[in-house]
Order: sequence, then C-alpha cells, then structure tokens
Amino acid sequence: MTDFPLTHTPVLAAEVLDALAPAPGKVYVDGTLGGAGHTGLLLDAGAAVYGIDQDPYALERARAADRPGLTVLEGNYRDMPQLLAGAGVTAVDGVLLDIGVSSFQLDDTQRGFSYHSDAPLDMRMSQSGESAADVVNTYPEEEIAAILYEYGEERHSRRLARGIVYARERAPIETTVQLADIIKRSYPGHSKGIHPARRSFQALRIHVNDELGALRDGLAGAEALLRPGGRVAVISFHSLEDRIVKRFLQASGSLRPLTKRPVVATEAEQADNPRARSAKLRAAEKRAAGEDA
Repeated sequence: MTDFPLTHTPVLAAEVLDALAPAPGKVYVDGTLGGAGHTGLLLDAGAAVYGIDQDPYALERARAADRPGLTVLEGNYRDMPQLLAGAGVTAVDGVLLDIGVSSFQLDDTQRGFSYHSDAPLDMRMSQSGESAADVVNTYPEEEIAAILYEYGEERHSRRLARGIVYARERAPIETTVQLADIIKRSYPGHSKGIHPARRSFQALRIHVNDELGALRDGLAGAEALLRPGGRVAVISFHSLEDRIVKRFLQASGSLRPLTKRPVVATEAEQADNPRARSAKLRAAEKRAAGEDA
C-alpha cells in the first residue's frame, strides 16, 4: 500500500481500481489529491500519477512523501488541461476525481469545515480568497438564503438567513460554533440524528470553493485529456454532484458510461468508514475516433 505519511482511507478503493485499470506504463491524473490514498493505489499498480490540489497542506504532505512516479501540481482540477500542459502532458490514460472536502480537511479542527468543533469560520480549500465568514457577515439576506437553498437543499433557508443577519447585526460571526448555534436557534424543531447546521455548512463550503463550477470544468477537462480507451472515475458525496456527473456522462458524445447506476460502498466498508456511506462512483471510457455514441 501507499507510503504516504498520512492517515487516509480512500473510499471505494477496489471499485476505483476496477474502473481505472491502472498498470505499468500508464499515466493518470488524480485531480483531487487530498490525502493521496487513491494516488497511492495507482502508484502501487505501477502507474505514473500527476496529483493536483489547491490545498497547501495537501501539497506539502504529498511532496514530503517523495513517491517515485508522482508529480505534484498546485492548482484547481478545473484547470487540469492547462496544468498538465505546463508539465508537458497532453493526453492521459485515466482521470480520478474524488469530489468535496477530504477527510484530513474535515479532521483538521482549524480549517472551519466542521460544526463539531470550534474554529475560525474559514472553509477555503486553497486558503485564499473569500471565506465563509465573509459570506455570512457581508452578503445580503436574500443571497445567503439562495446559497443555503441551492447548495444545501435547505428548505428553511430563508428563516436561517434571517437568523444569521439578525445575529451579525449584534456581533460578527467569526467561528464555526457561533454559526452552528445561530442555525440551531433559528431552526424550526429538530431533526433526529442530523445536526440542523449540516446542510448550511455544506452549502457555504460549496459556495466558497465554487465546487460545482469546478466539477463541471473538471469533467470537461478530463474528457479532453483522455486518450481513446482512457477512463474517468468520479466519486461524489451528495445529489447535486452526482446529478452533474450523471448528466455530463449521458450528454457526452465521446465518453461511454461504464456504470449504469452509481457504484456504492459495500456494507462492510460503510461499517469500517462511515464517510463512505454517501459515496457514489460513476465511470466512463473514451470512445475511439469515429466510434458511434
């Protein structure tokens, strides 16, 4: 297995390997390097990997690991073709996209991704640009409500946005616990087993990092980079992402879907790794030139 000095269990590991079919001499892109669990598996199979990430901590760890066969590229996977071109690569045998926040980002209590621990309200994967605190403290109420509804599918979005604006008029919202408490106080009733802030935190994270826009661009970039017979595998964690992937693969004239339905984790994996419970894998293969769709 991987020699990376990280604690990271890649989800759907066997299923990803089956979808991408890595082998010696093949070249892959891991567009979301993160904890590098999937990249380690590809390297173990003898493939060369170009790992892309915008998170400075992920980049630092991957570079420190110094794995043969791995080239680390700093940037957002939405710019995959340009990043690969800068490394002298114009075509690859496979692309992996593991969408969303990584395990070690969630586990780092100072990154502000989780409502379970108190931290600065940040949520920026790249550690640059607008933060979640900027959004909740400066955006108009209507815009906050729209973000919560569109990206979190939060049906109480207007009520929560009203509560956020009311609270910020009294004091700036600077920490994750502050925001989680505001949402909890504003939420009508309680959902058993589900923290009322979960959807709102997801929505803010998606907005701050433009995750859905990056996914659309990344899929197009993967399609352009793949050689005939090359494969793309995408792991998503909620319905918004999965819907984008499904529609893109269905509409593509050059990609042949390999998964009629999304592949999900086995009961055993879900028991061992609760974060795998919502993971969905879709894969496709690049058609040969002239092959009918």
